[in-house]
Amino acid sequence: MKAAVILLDRTAVLFLGVAAGAAIGYAFGVKDAPEASYVAPTEIAAADADVAPPPPDGEGGPAPAKPASGTALPEQPVMAETRAIQPGIVNAIAAGRPVRIGVFGDSFGDGIWTALYNQLSRKSGYQVVKFSQQATGFTRYRTLNLETHDRARLAQAPVDVAVISFGANDMMGVADGGHVYALLTPKWQAAIARRVTSYVAMLREQGAIVYWVGLPKMREAAYDADVVRMNAFYRDLMGRLGVPFIETAPYSVDSGGRYSAYLPDPATGKPVLMRANDGIHMSYAGYVRITKGLAGRIRSYVDQARARAGGTAPPPPVVAPPPEALAPPPAKAAPRPPRLDDPLADEPATPARTGAPAAEPKVDGEARPKPEGKSEQKADKPKTPVANPPAKGAPTDLLPADIGAALEEQSRSRQ
Repeated sequence: MKAAVILLDRTAVLFLGVAAGAAIGYAFGVKDAPEASYVAPTEIAAADADVAPPPPDGEGGPAPAKPASGTALPEQPVMAETRAIQPGIVNAIAAGRPVRIGVFGDSFGDGIWTALYNQLSRKSGYQVVKFSQQATGFTRYRTLNLETHDRARLAQAPVDVAVISFGANDMMGVADGGHVYALLTPKWQAAIARRVTSYVAMLREQGAIVYWVGLPKMREAAYDADVVRMNAFYRDLMGRLGVPFIETAPYSVDSGGRYSAYLPDPATGKPVLMRANDGIHMSYAGYVRITKGLAGRIRSYVDQARARAGGTAPPPPVVAPPPEALAPPPAKAAPRPPRLDDPLADEPATPARTGAPAAEPKVDGEARPKPEGKSEQKADKPKTPVANPPAKGAPTDLLPADIGAALEEQSRSRQ
């Protein structure tokens, strides 16, 4: 009996050790893991090609969930903007400048920027600017102070609308005032709330209306539980700051409220891949799905600003100013047409054509003296050219008369 009790005690210790190891591994492997990189839409399409649809039911284990098909899901609602219109956007529209929309965040911000860039086009009078950066967050001010960094970037080109998406990279403790506070504890929330409140105030000071985009549902249950708590924290904080919190989790799940990589297309009912392979980020189609309502709300705000500016049409595209006028180059004289009777009459005469001696080169500004002797005589008596000279030693009496006479004349000139 005593041996059995000892065995049970040791078994309990073993299970406790395994559970503790799993908890430690999760803490270091999930909460403090570097953020997964966002893949651009063109690259997502390539990556998605490797994601096969769920296989059919088999005997090798539990059957994976199949993509939902034919089930209509709720769409993100488009709400009219009721907040006050900022004077900066009215002035921008009146001046013909596109409405500048800045997207701030981590890798989720990268995806939201891509989706808004394609929904709010430049032809419609929008300019969607990417300010998001991977591996950033409000818990990482030792690496990058977001407020200081973005204030400097906005100094020369402020934005009219600011869209923020942080949190997926902040699932960790925060260092503040010489102390480290665990995730979502009261002091963690107080430290992050101070930073976020100051960040939102900075964006408003430079004239922007602000939106905050929440996080979608996650595939891993433990990570998703932290995301739910993170969304609740930011939903409450944005309510106190008067910033709309854009819900995304209800539009990233299937009809049963479960995580699903595939969701039905609203038009066709066919399943569409909405999530990246990591179970955290979205595909391009997924980012568009969770930002449709936000894009419509931004349009509502801009339409009101355009009406106040005196027009409803989008501003004309910005055209670069023309370059400064330069003096025209001097006109070149048209070439004289050649005469039919003398095609070379317009060209300067040359010694070869006129028979006149070539001009002597000058030395220090004076004409070089002519050489004396044989060179002068050779200039007076040009040689008769011999097209095909005979082989050396050939008798001249066997050659044609003209070539023989030319050779005899050359022989006399050498004597």
